[in-house]
Amino acid sequence: MAVLAVATDAEELTLTVTAQFDAPVPRVWQVWADPRRLERWWGPPSRPATFDRYDFRPGGEARYRVTAPDGSCARGWWQICAIDEPHRLEFEDGVADENGVRATGFGVTHAKMTLEERGGGVRMVLLRTFASVDQLDQQVSMGVAEAARRAVSRIDALLA
Repeated sequence: MAVLAVATDAEELTLTVTAQFDAPVPRVWQVWADPRRLERWWGPPSRPATFDRYDFRPGGEARYRVTAPDGSCARGWWQICAIDEPHRLEFEDGVADENGVRATGFGVTHAKMTLEERGGGVRMVLLRTFASVDQLDQQVSMGVAEAARRAVSRIDALLA
């Protein structure tokens, strides 16, 4: 079934992706905890992600790059804030420069992913909170909501 809804809320400064999967919670958790599985769905289908660093623990950092068809790369980072395995992951997400170092001038978002058993499967909610309406509007105008829908939709294939 995968994505049930993608919603933005300018008042709360959020983008929420809600999905339902026909798999047990620990199995869905692994698409976040295992960087090789995460690479198979994080980012748009035409721009695969590669996690060069993945220290999956509170306080740990991740560094990733998303490669375009022409070979150019966009880089990002995560700072993992909290993990309640296998039900909750929270991290800060931002843009990195060509060396993988946190870039200035770009807003940071806070992401909270939760997994809950529901209806014989798992409900996943990915809540991204932005620093301002301008940041939210900029991200939405860049297609982040649709990209999130397409990325999360790819999780079904990993769980099959």
